[in-house]
Amino acid sequence: MAQNDPEEPGQSAGSGMHDAHAAPAHAASKNRDSHGNNRGFAGWLREVATIIVIALLLSFLIKTFLFRAFYIPSGSMEETLEINDRIFVNLLVPEPFDLERGDVVVFEDTKDWLPELPPAAEGPGTWVREALTFVGLLPDTSEQHLVKRVIGTEGDRVVCCDADGRITVNGEPLNEPYIYPGARPSDTPFDVVVPEGKVWVMGDHRNASADSREHLQDTSGGFIDVEDIEGKAAVTAWPLNRAGFVGSYPEVFENVPDPSTSPAGQ
Repeated sequence: MAQNDPEEPGQSAGSGMHDAHAAPAHAASKNRDSHGNNRGFAGWLREVATIIVIALLLSFLIKTFLFRAFYIPSGSMEETLEINDRIFVNLLVPEPFDLERGDVVVFEDTKDWLPELPPAAEGPGTWVREALTFVGLLPDTSEQHLVKRVIGTEGDRVVCCDADGRITVNGEPLNEPYIYPGARPSDTPFDVVVPEGKVWVMGDHRNASADSREHLQDTSGGFIDVEDIEGKAAVTAWPLNRAGFVGSYPEVFENVPDPSTSPAGQ
């Protein structure tokens, strides 16, 4: 037992010498890991930054040339569009693609149909509001927009109402499934011919929509300039339980004659 005692310190010393030689290699390994982790984290940051830049660029291009997001603040288009819905608008309508009767359109309020909004508050959160507005999660307070359905296009004669209480376009009565349940096609009588470059628009919630009918006595006659139309509502994107396409219901207007061939449209 005593003979083994000297070996114990020797073994310990040997182990200590082995550890001393290994320490620099271990330290170098730790340094390599540290540098590798730093390089990996920097690379990850670069990838994230690249993705963000590409996403913003794509968003800008899409918003500028293809689609734009809008927020629905009122119930004038219920039940097609509900309050707080977020929609994407196809900017290729009315140009280069044609505008059609039945299309739901977003247009700039150049006729002052809406009350003036108070100026937007400035502050450190401005860029956040602008970003949320950009993606359609907040209303755009820099300019006023409305959303309505196109009922009559250039040359159409739009009349309310026939003996059955239906709106007619060029003498053809419309059966409108998109009207809010329980609402009548119109409580306001009118008989108009849509001028060149204009459209006649109405909300789907007819008794809660200050649309073309409300502005018959204005200098505009209640008509909207086609050039004021930002685009055609294509999809509801939010909330998710309402996500889907926004219907134009072309079948409602399929029997409407062309105004140039219809005595009612003259």
